[in-house]
Amino acid sequence: MRRREFITLVSGAAVTWPLTARAQQALPLVGTIYSVSAASWTQNMDGFRRGLAATGFAEGRNVAIEYRWGEGRAERMREFADEFLRRKAAVILAGGSNTGVRDVIAAVKTIPIVFTGAVDPVETGLVASLNRPGGNATGVTFIGSELVPKRLEILRELVPSATKVVALVNQTNPVMTQGILKNAEEAGRRLGLTIIAIHASTEAEIDKAFAAAAEQGASALFTEDSYFTSRQAQIAALGLRYRIATFGVPQLASSGVLMGYGADIPDLYRQAGVYVGRILKGEKPADLPVLQPAKFLLVINLKTAKVLGIEVPLLLQQRADEVIE
Repeated sequence: MRRREFITLVSGAAVTWPLTARAQQALPLVGTIYSVSAASWTQNMDGFRRGLAATGFAEGRNVAIEYRWGEGRAERMREFADEFLRRKAAVILAGGSNTGVRDVIAAVKTIPIVFTGAVDPVETGLVASLNRPGGNATGVTFIGSELVPKRLEILRELVPSATKVVALVNQTNPVMTQGILKNAEEAGRRLGLTIIAIHASTEAEIDKAFAAAAEQGASALFTEDSYFTSRQAQIAALGLRYRIATFGVPQLASSGVLMGYGADIPDLYRQAGVYVGRILKGEKPADLPVLQPAKFLLVINLKTAKVLGIEVPLLLQQRADEVIE
């Protein structure tokens, strides 16, 4: 190789490498902040990435995504928010705990935020209104605690002998807890059910909660909080051990919980991904209405019902969107 050609080749490489590095660094950063564990949220985050892809964004190609997981500690969400604020993230996706989401929105005023949650975002002060959120935050709501009466009605059909039902609630998420207990107690009076509130926020406390439920003669237990969704395998196993019918959101049934009813949560995460993509393209959160679920799913686990000695009515099986056999 001639000396001039060699110098030209080396000089070209020296110019190309910094440009490539700068291009990689220039990818917009989406910071995701959740109070739960990564392993329990795989299906939801898959839905989120599908939504992003629908708007033309692929992780690692034209957008960078970094994940921060609180592992059940909602108070860490503020710490993660401060980090992404310092790093000038393009968008923040936050959820898992309404208290944690509220902390993120309070801490971050200069970065668009898309939240996912199961409580009323207007009532809890996350946005000004559903149609015109205002500020720098919008998102999707699963309508969680409002569905408790419907779940109890389905339980009445599924386990008519149940008279004592435990509401397993998380004291670190007080807004959700208040909504769950209010709706459960009102529905319980109407349906002739005694609602027993038991608090838990750690793995060990969940174990103790089931032991306490059995001691008090409860024949069913339901959950709503995202922390319990992240502990679905533990809850399903304890339900079988203590012979307590467990129920909650739809995705719990695939882990062995008897019944799940509620919004199609992975699809709502897909919609959150679409919102993040639209914001990356220049739209403002204040102009994007908070989305609510368009469909609700009923999933029944017949294998669990068989172990518990529960005969699932044929009409209820026919109404279910999915029956796990």
